[in-house]
Amino acid sequence: MKAVYFVGAGGIGMSALARYFIRRGLVVAGYDKTPTELTARLEKEGALLHYEENVDEIPHVCKNPAHTMVIYTPAVPETHRELQYFRQNGFEVQKRAQVLGTLTRQMRGLCVAGTHGKTTTSSMCAHIMHQSHLDCNAFLGGIAKNYGSNYILSDSDFVVIEADEYDRSFHWLRPWMSVITSTDADHLDIYGTKEAYLESFAHYSSLIQPEGALIIHRGLEMKERLQPGVRRYDYSRDEGDFHAENIRIANGEITFDFVSPIENVKNIELGQPVPINIENGIAAMAMAQLAGCTAEELRVGMLSFSGVDRRFDFKIKTPQLVFLSDYAHHPQEIFQSARSIRQLYHDRHITVIFQPHLYTRTRDFYPQFAEALSQLDEVILTEIYPAREEPIEGVTSQLIYDRLAPGVQKQLIKKEEVIPLIKRRTFDVLIVLGAGDLDAQVPQMANILKRKMKE
Repeated sequence: MKAVYFVGAGGIGMSALARYFIRRGLVVAGYDKTPTELTARLEKEGALLHYEENVDEIPHVCKNPAHTMVIYTPAVPETHRELQYFRQNGFEVQKRAQVLGTLTRQMRGLCVAGTHGKTTTSSMCAHIMHQSHLDCNAFLGGIAKNYGSNYILSDSDFVVIEADEYDRSFHWLRPWMSVITSTDADHLDIYGTKEAYLESFAHYSSLIQPEGALIIHRGLEMKERLQPGVRRYDYSRDEGDFHAENIRIANGEITFDFVSPIENVKNIELGQPVPINIENGIAAMAMAQLAGCTAEELRVGMLSFSGVDRRFDFKIKTPQLVFLSDYAHHPQEIFQSARSIRQLYHDRHITVIFQPHLYTRTRDFYPQFAEALSQLDEVILTEIYPAREEPIEGVTSQLIYDRLAPGVQKQLIKKEEVIPLIKRRTFDVLIVLGAGDLDAQVPQMANILKRKMKE
């Protein structure tokens, strides 16, 4: 194989694979719908990208099926002209998840699955492993701040992978060990029912290799199906085989003792001190410890972990103003995010700007969205970010707005009204939530707020 072509190169997961093949010395090329910061970085590293759906734009080196592999994302429709060209001309065409699955057969895969928490947990585990004597490769669903990247490449035979349940992609994986953080129903446009969603996770658990291990959050609805020889552990913040004790939250720092069936580790300090990261950290340390990391490596890794872009990502943190963004876009994620920020700033006025993601998700969960957001003092809603979907009649942000609890300050605005609102308002604690494109305005918001603080 000489070349790899990506149909949908700019996605967070696809770009990690593209970087992997660039580092392996292969020609990497591809298509994406729009240029972004990620695609610009890929081009700088050597990828040949274009942004027009056009077979003529495919580089000549990628037009020989004998030495070119084509990788595509499920977000690309089957009618895509370039994808059709490759299929009709005998190329090896694989989903991103298939390629990751191959890596889990060649290396020891440490995988993290779940409706929410998987990006932070897998990034934590990868960081602990990478700075330990074991090292690791990693393919992550977010930009790890320690590396400014969504992948880590090394000579280790460990690979940390974020296991994505969308389109049942994680069924291609063969984990050596896996964490399952949560199974709150999502992607019902794909699965149809909660029962089908839970069955998908049950099947995923059956793919863990014999002599491997499952580390599962306590109290999940799914019923795992493990092969003989697979060890099972459970975890949560306060109980389970792995849990925390003696939690101390004070002066912006979080410290706790890690309780484990292998070895307890005292005085774990979070480098990214957010309450939800206690639980994420327990899962990450459990898998790293089972893989062979020492107590001191766990301690150093957790303290030096800097977080993930768009995951409780502080942009301003002063006594006068706190401003952060978070990728949370499922009701349970928003519930946990809101609870964490309320714990940190219990006596301050907290405003959230939320851009709902997908019409189907809004339709299926608008009461739960409203309940989660109602933990905060003020809710500003923008219109729904459609991503891959067409509008659904009657499904708008108004559904959430109308269900917000009495006493919550609220308003409904268009996305283009956000910046003018930031310019004219003052805030105490402000958080931007969602997986859409509003996050692209966060740097501008931060600059406006910093200027206003100096006035």
